[in-house]
Amino acid sequence: MTQLAHIAAHAATERLAIFGALHLTPADGLPEGLQTLLLLGPAEPGFWAHLCAAPEWQDGAPDPVDRWSRRVIGAMACGLGAKAYFPFGGPPYHPFYQWALRSGRAFASPVTLLVHDQAGLFVSYRGAIALHERLELPDGPALSPCDRCAEKPCLAACPPRALTDAGYDVPACHRFLDTPAGSGCLSRGCIVRRACPLSQAYGRVEEQSAYHMRLFHR
Repeated sequence: MTQLAHIAAHAATERLAIFGALHLTPADGLPEGLQTLLLLGPAEPGFWAHLCAAPEWQDGAPDPVDRWSRRVIGAMACGLGAKAYFPFGGPPYHPFYQWALRSGRAFASPVTLLVHDQAGLFVSYRGAIALHERLELPDGPALSPCDRCAEKPCLAACPPRALTDAGYDVPACHRFLDTPAGSGCLSRGCIVRRACPLSQAYGRVEEQSAYHMRLFHR
């Protein structure tokens, strides 16, 4: 088993998957000697039930998902003699969007959000592990999945036109969520993200989307 496969198997025990990997350069600004970055995201189906059974979810304290991520991914990194990085906790924030694009497994979608070759528009990153070893990495897809999506339903999915190829009008999104028509996005997840065929096949449960939407709209 290669080291990459070994790490993937370990991550799977916590319902995480390697959502992409890249070789680091000095321009990334991370400590000298770190060579390979692994991006970790929820492995579906099953991630949300696993997280909800964890002590961070059960103790009633704030930010259970972030605290779980720090504990689990931090422990994985320590066991590998590596460093853990997270998309939260800033400013400053680590460039997860750019890292995702460089991994070759995520792309800018027609609605400007990241789209992932497996998770679609439901892609999220719980953290990353930076290794001192320079691992041999598999090639990512040659093309964005959006290039093979003829209908591109994401472009017309947003009722208030807050999320289109022109970008994301966040105030318009919040105004829509305050209306009865926006209740579906709050309870089931963003309608644009749900419109993506890859998202529909990913297995993310609506309870997870509702949780993140509540945090976004509070």
